[in-house]
Amino acid sequence: MTSAAVKEALLELLPHVTIVDGYGASETGGMAYGATGRAGAAQAFAPAAGAAVLSADRRRFLSPGDDEIGWTARRGRVPLGYLGDRKKSEETFPIIDGERVAVPGDRARLTPDGQIVLLGRDSLVVNSGGEKIFVEEVEEVLRRHPDVVDAVVVGRPSERFGEEVVGVVQLRPGASLDPLELREFAARTIARFKAPRAIAVCDAIRRHASGKPDYTWARTVAAHATAATAPARS
Repeated sequence: MTSAAVKEALLELLPHVTIVDGYGASETGGMAYGATGRAGAAQAFAPAAGAAVLSADRRRFLSPGDDEIGWTARRGRVPLGYLGDRKKSEETFPIIDGERVAVPGDRARLTPDGQIVLLGRDSLVVNSGGEKIFVEEVEEVLRRHPDVVDAVVVGRPSERFGEEVVGVVQLRPGASLDPLELREFAARTIARFKAPRAIAVCDAIRRHASGKPDYTWARTVAAHATAATAPARS
């Protein structure tokens, strides 16, 4: 989704427009849609025909109000599979309750009124200290800092936590930033365990032609990030 900060800025300039977020994947087609007004980012999306959410164990379809983080899925007309890749086809197009579905790999939950709350791509989740952290949520908060132009978030190995959250940020020209200050800024909006424990500053966030962040590159940069900790007392 376009970040809430960018939407708010657009709506300040163009108050008569409506911004619509659409969610989908190559394996599913269009899945869900949400309109954004002045309140900011749409948290829940109205599902399109065939859109569903599977349980975490991928054994059943969730019903509205089920308090579980599951997987987005497409019912009905779905692709036959990946050419020449049976293993990946079986993983992405499993049989659930006798019905073949498409599961693109995104985590989500259902609201009591049946809307889909998209949480993020499972392969990007950072498992830190027993907690699952969706990087998209942290990226959104970092981009709200006035000196940050763009940001991506990844995990890196941690002896204490297994993995730790690392922010890779691009700053506005001439700006400088203390990693601890950015961590404290994030912790004012999201749970403290989600706030980056290290920050790497780069000249520009590398993205693919589609606009999606290059997370492979970001993990390389994150390996040398500066810890966001208070200086030791002498």
